Amino acid sequence: MSRPANSNLFAQLPLGVRLRAGAAFANYHSGPNRQALALVQQAVTAGDEPCLYLWGGAGTGKTHLLQAACHVIAARAAPVAYLPFAEAAHFTPALLDGLEQLSWVVLDDLDHIAGDAAWETALFHLYNRVREAGGHLLMAARGNPASLPLSLPDLRSRLAWSLVLQLHELSDDDKAEALRIQARQRGMEMPVEVAVFLLRRCRREMHALFELLELLDHASLAAQRKLTVPFVKSVLDAPPA
Repeated sequence: MSRPANSNLFAQLPLGVRLRAGAAFANYHSGPNRQALALVQQAVTAGDEPCLYLWGGAGTGKTHLLQAACHVIAARAAPVAYLPFAEAAHFTPALLDGLEQLSWVVLDDLDHIAGDAAWETALFHLYNRVREAGGHLLMAARGNPASLPLSLPDLRSRLAWSLVLQLHELSDDDKAEALRIQARQRGMEMPVEVAVFLLRRCRREMHALFELLELLDHASLAAQRKLTVPFVKSVLDAPPA
């Protein structure tokens, strides 16, 4: 297992995966997920929950919270590994061997390995090893443990023992505020009317809106223009390069 040159605390698994530098608890607009956010922060800070399981639909911020937790854990000198199972096709279950030696193991996209006997077995044994070693697991999936199409009943029961927290989709007002927070983090000021325009004009999934924000960031810098409704409309209506 290799580690990035700038840290001996974050265990970089051989996937080419990097944590987003901007993923932080402070810029996660919680909306209806305020209590879940507080519980995750408390668990990561106090280390009093051996296993947390977050679930919710696309765009509810599961990956953001998991990566924010990784930043906090590594900052206090505790070794942590982040593994997104959405990339599971590129490696084998043997990658889970030895992760129990770390203080925290953070596993994203569990639904991507549901129904795969080899992966489920490997995750079941990792769960047991982490618990025996006194470590911590933080996991996320689109469904709760009862609804995942798992083929291994023992794994389902282990996951159900976790502190299970549901993340709910944001309202349009909360999505607009989340967009404005992310824009501000990039050094852009997004007026309320621009955020509302984007929600009316574009796909409302948060990942799609954040991808659009990336486009607007580049366009704003290139044109040296502020984010206004006419400017944003011109960017959206521009033919592909």
